[in-house]
Amino acid sequence: MWKEENNKLYKKFTFKNFSEAFAFMTRVAIEAEKMDHHPTWTNTWNTVEIWLNTHSAGNIVTDKDKQLAKKIDAL
Repeated sequence: MWKEENNKLYKKFTFKNFSEAFAFMTRVAIEAEKMDHHPTWTNTWNTVEIWLNTHSAGNIVTDKDKQLAKKIDAL
């Protein structure tokens, strides 16, 4: 479940290994590029953390962030 905190949507994803985490990031990158809306994220071994907010709207959560979050969840 995404958490809204500090004007960002946040979610942590855990995978079996680095390869699965990286494959997930690749799929997210493709969706983000289609939307021209890019996450802030980190990857450490099998863990990917994602923060979403809209910089052009003053670094707040907008519908664009919620749409990308929904697409990420569908992956």
